[in-house]
Amino acid sequence: MSENILDVAIIGGGAAGYTSAIYTSRERLKTVVFEKEMSGGTTAITDIVENYPGFPEGITGAELMENFKKQAQKFGTEFEEFTPINKIEKEGNLFRLTSDDESFLAKTVIVATGGTPRKLGLQQEKKLYGRGISYCATCDGPFFKDKNIAVIGGGDAAVQEAIYLTKFAKKVTVIHRRDKLRATKDLQTKAFANEKIDFIWIR
Repeated sequence: MSENILDVAIIGGGAAGYTSAIYTSRERLKTVVFEKEMSGGTTAITDIVENYPGFPEGITGAELMENFKKQAQKFGTEFEEFTPINKIEKEGNLFRLTSDDESFLAKTVIVATGGTPRKLGLQQEKKLYGRGISYCATCDGPFFKDKNIAVIGGGDAAVQEAIYLTKFAKKVTVIHRRDKLRATKDLQTKAFANEKIDFIWIR
């Protein structure tokens, strides 16, 4: 497939990438989604998604992203999993995308690379990753059963992770560098009502 010309190359296998693929594939455009790592992006590791229309009781992030992917596949989208795109170069009227060991030509490129966890910048952070520091509650939460856990941040992701971690933790402390949370009101209400969650405000 390396020299076949794609109509659309989508870089990123999360919600935005899959949605783009559904639209382009429905137009009968030859579409390939390039996924650097796991399918579904950060949404796929979200415990519960409650703000997506059509699911009044919520839906797990993994299930929602699997549905996105199946819908894209239904219209003919192809997927190149674990294929990070390292370089994009203009080649005439086309774009050449280069991965670790292969290249692809495309008429159009959509970049939908999503987000990555924000690091704290602590001196030992990299060394302690996987040894007490984690960026994914749904991935690592069970490892911290009956422990005291700190969650840094006050936005939707942090508060949702804190709520999820109460399933395992003895106590969860949310540490935020403001005097109020930035998360949606619904998540705030759930967090403040949870007896396992404490808050430390850094003013």
